[in-house]
Amino acid sequence: MEKTIISEGKTTNEAIEKGLKQLNVSRDCVEIKVLESEDKRSFFSILTPRVVKVEMKLKNRAIEESKVTHSIKKEIELSQEERDKAKENLETFLKQFVLHLPENTKYIIKSTDSYLNVDITNENLGYLIGYRGETLYALQNILSAIAGKGIHNKVRVILDVEGYKAKREKTLQELAEKVARTVVRTKKSIKLEPMQAYERKIIHSKLQKNTKIETMSIGEEPYRRIVVSLKNYDKV
Repeated sequence: MEKTIISEGKTTNEAIEKGLKQLNVSRDCVEIKVLESEDKRSFFSILTPRVVKVEMKLKNRAIEESKVTHSIKKEIELSQEERDKAKENLETFLKQFVLHLPENTKYIIKSTDSYLNVDITNENLGYLIGYRGETLYALQNILSAIAGKGIHNKVRVILDVEGYKAKREKTLQELAEKVARTVVRTKKSIKLEPMQAYERKIIHSKLQKNTKIETMSIGEEPYRRIVVSLKNYDKV
């Protein structure tokens, strides 16, 4: 992603909006400098098309965020010794943890080269999921910290409870399609409610091949949300 761009429009606001969409960031993430204003027009240029140019520069915070959001990060591979140690750490914790959960609660730990999967299953574990998975993601962060105890590399744990993530993914994909149809029909952008980064990725991925609409994330965590809108050539 470019750090600085020049954007054009018939008005200053139009030029800024086009630039924000090109950079895929919100307005507070950029420094804006008007290069050519709509107010500075001479008598001899009155018949020429009005063009406003603005220079938009990403702030340092936005640059760092874009590196995380738009680049494909290489997974850290764990050695067999590290995987075994991480699994042992999780086993020690989960054996005690499930004693405080409903009877017959079970867990399964599976390790890959770069992360560990933990599935906890039983009925009536909704309180481990929380509203839109908030409790689940908090517990996932705790398990990642526990798994990485005594290990030099950062250990990533992916937690699921009662198959919540698979169900949630299906729900989000259906939502994405429904919202896309509404945007095309009404020609109006739609802001979705704030979501976890994992959930926003599902929406972006589902709609990235749609030739009529585009998606972008705006706002700050934990209130960052997706905006679904028509592509520019469909707005004409």
